[in-house]
Amino acid sequence: MTHTAFDPASVPETWWAAVVRGFTDVHTTAVPLPVLLAIVAGATLLSIPSATWRWFGLYVTFVHELGHAYAALMTGRFVHSLRIGLDHSGRLVSSGRSAFGAAWSGFWGYPAPAVVGLALIAAFSAGRSGAAMSIGALILLVSLVFLRNLTGILVAVVSAATAQSLILFAPPEAVNYVVLALGIALTVGGVRDLLKLAGVHTRRRDRIQASDAWILGRTTGVPSFVWMTGFTLVIAGCAAVSAGLLWGMLGIAAL
Repeated sequence: MTHTAFDPASVPETWWAAVVRGFTDVHTTAVPLPVLLAIVAGATLLSIPSATWRWFGLYVTFVHELGHAYAALMTGRFVHSLRIGLDHSGRLVSSGRSAFGAAWSGFWGYPAPAVVGLALIAAFSAGRSGAAMSIGALILLVSLVFLRNLTGILVAVVSAATAQSLILFAPPEAVNYVVLALGIALTVGGVRDLLKLAGVHTRRRDRIQASDAWILGRTTGVPSFVWMTGFTLVIAGCAAVSAGLLWGMLGIAAL
């Protein structure tokens, strides 16, 4: 019996081949109704009970801050640092000359989880979960350069390691299920964070200075309720489209 020696030098090549394969392969998974309902319930439970939200909420915060970061990069701003706190707080520091760039970056924090959630659910529906996972894996690796505190680094490393492991070792069906569950959980998490923000503006105004809407109002002169309305429209729209896609899956599964 012969054994093939492990070659560490082949790992990057194998990983990159798996990433590229994610963009080219199309895999659809027929999800039985009980399984789909279980995925929806399990994903929702990540974002509702305090015990699970304590940890999954850190990932939602990470996505929130990445929304700020990549929106900043879209307008040519320079991202200096990204920090995440154990209390689900986050802070992105970027610089640039454009006032529009600062407002654009400031807006895309709260909507980011719902937007990413919709993208993942849509990718699953189209059989392109592999592409979604490959894109996510690359974004998470790039995002490591922004992190400047231990909590943020740990969240990013765990997220990136999970994504890379799924790309390398998980069968397409497993990737499909993970992408679907994560998409639902992020959507629910985005709605939860929006409701929490609304509570800050109505009942907990002692915390309002940490609100993105309040900060945008102060820096742009546009009232914070306008920014809140924008957050709500984007998040509600993403949630509605995601729900429509899931309803379509339920109809297909029931046939």
